[in-house]
Amino acid sequence: MRLFLSVLLVTLALCCSMDEGVRCPALVTEVEGFLFLGMPAYKATLQMLCDPPQEIIEAKMTVKACTDQMSLKNKMLISSTLAKAMENCK
Repeated sequence: MRLFLSVLLVTLALCCSMDEGVRCPALVTEVEGFLFLGMPAYKATLQMLCDPPQEIIEAKMTVKACTDQMSLKNKMLISSTLAKAMENCK
């Protein structure tokens, strides 16, 4: 769970930089996919959005296996918090 919190904080930091007031649609898609898509669909989305090296995909899939064990309620809370944070970045 600590790793997920770190990923969340880094995502917010990248999304909410002071000099960049526009949120990246690919980042929103990636984060929502991370929380709500199944493993095969998320992997396909990841490859389509940014085509990362295989090591990065494997690392993200390992973390996703942990977050997939979270309840839907908790995932919805995280998603709504991210949406509010991204709105404040505009």
